[in-house]
Amino acid sequence: MSDTAGAPRPVSPGTARNLLIVLTFVNLFNYLDRYVVPAIANSLKTALGLSFTQIGLLGTGFIVVYAIASPQFGRLGDKRNRPRLIALGVAIWSIATVLGGFAWGFISLLVARAIMGIGEAAYGSIAPSLLADAFPKEKRGRMFSIFFAAIPIGSALGFVVATQVDHHFGWRSAFLIAGGPGIILALLLLRMKEIPRGAQDGGDDTHLHHAAPAGTTGWATYAGLLANRTYVITVAGYAAYTFALGALSFWMVYFLVNMRGVPETVAGGQIGTIAVLTGIVGTFAGGWLGDYLLKYTRHAYLLMSGVATLLAVPFTIIMLTAATPAIYLGALVVAELLMFASTGPVNSAIINAVAPGERATAMAFSILMMHLLGDAPSPWIVGWIADVAKNAGNSEGIALQHGLMVLPIAIFVSGVIWTMGGLRKDRNPGGAR
Repeated sequence: MSDTAGAPRPVSPGTARNLLIVLTFVNLFNYLDRYVVPAIANSLKTALGLSFTQIGLLGTGFIVVYAIASPQFGRLGDKRNRPRLIALGVAIWSIATVLGGFAWGFISLLVARAIMGIGEAAYGSIAPSLLADAFPKEKRGRMFSIFFAAIPIGSALGFVVATQVDHHFGWRSAFLIAGGPGIILALLLLRMKEIPRGAQDGGDDTHLHHAAPAGTTGWATYAGLLANRTYVITVAGYAAYTFALGALSFWMVYFLVNMRGVPETVAGGQIGTIAVLTGIVGTFAGGWLGDYLLKYTRHAYLLMSGVATLLAVPFTIIMLTAATPAIYLGALVVAELLMFASTGPVNSAIINAVAPGERATAMAFSILMMHLLGDAPSPWIVGWIADVAKNAGNSEGIALQHGLMVLPIAIFVSGVIWTMGGLRKDRNPGGAR
């Protein structure tokens, strides 16, 4: 049942803070479970006899289902009880992660990862809209920076936990240990309370010219989103960004092991440590800077994200081509700092571009587009290029390097789109507030 009728009830700071803490913690496990496969790709390749392309398809299969299921949950999230839908999603993805530990071949593992995408679709599309209703517009950049800081932390834990468990107990145990806690979290989430939609927007109507007429559903809502220029520009840049970051995260441990000769457990630790440090610093810095610049232009989130992403391009190239550890690891640190700076601002731009009653749908549709065009095809494309290069006589490391070189191009495209969006003529010179 919708709670949009009547005047929104105020949200206490304590309620907002507690909601942010709980959902951020759950988001950490969201990404921990997601990165088990990339962390133990070597073991899966050996144990199940997988090719580069099949390993890439494990990531692609998850993302495709995740993207397709997101709009369905997005529409539900704009009408139904969001905490209950979130709890359902957490339960589904956690059980699916555990099922991965019982896979006997490529198809069974692919099915388990695909089911996991259904659960994560419920969480990914609905949680941001619930959080947006708990915080005022001028604090959303920082709030989303905290929420999305769980991405690098969870990803890092996924790499570290999975590689260590794989090393000591085998790859099946990695899935079991990663998925177990989420089942308990799903039960705890049922205690969360719904927050009235638009509770923190007050009299701010800067987004209302983007809103679909009241009562519209389905295609009419999506047509309204596609007519929203700020929304389209943000999501288009996000798709290119996700193409690069998704494939980079998926293949990086394998690249270090086979191209640089780093032991798997060491590579997992390096990638995990770098992801945590750069994710926390970059995400918080980007959120703070985006909120600060919002005083001067309502396109601050896009402009800051675009410039930071463009600056990441040369460092990504250095990271993929340099042979000295200090150089390629240093370049990886700088590149990830710059890319993570966009996380909070870009999601804030999506939320602020639409009406409160459309936010779950807007987030879900953005998930659909950025993943179908982004990290759904990118792990497979990189793997396919690597297979072609390997068949041409290159070593596994060199072959994968050839595949990964498409990623700086995607990062450049993302930066250009966001920068151009941020430089658009601002109809509200006084800023967004």
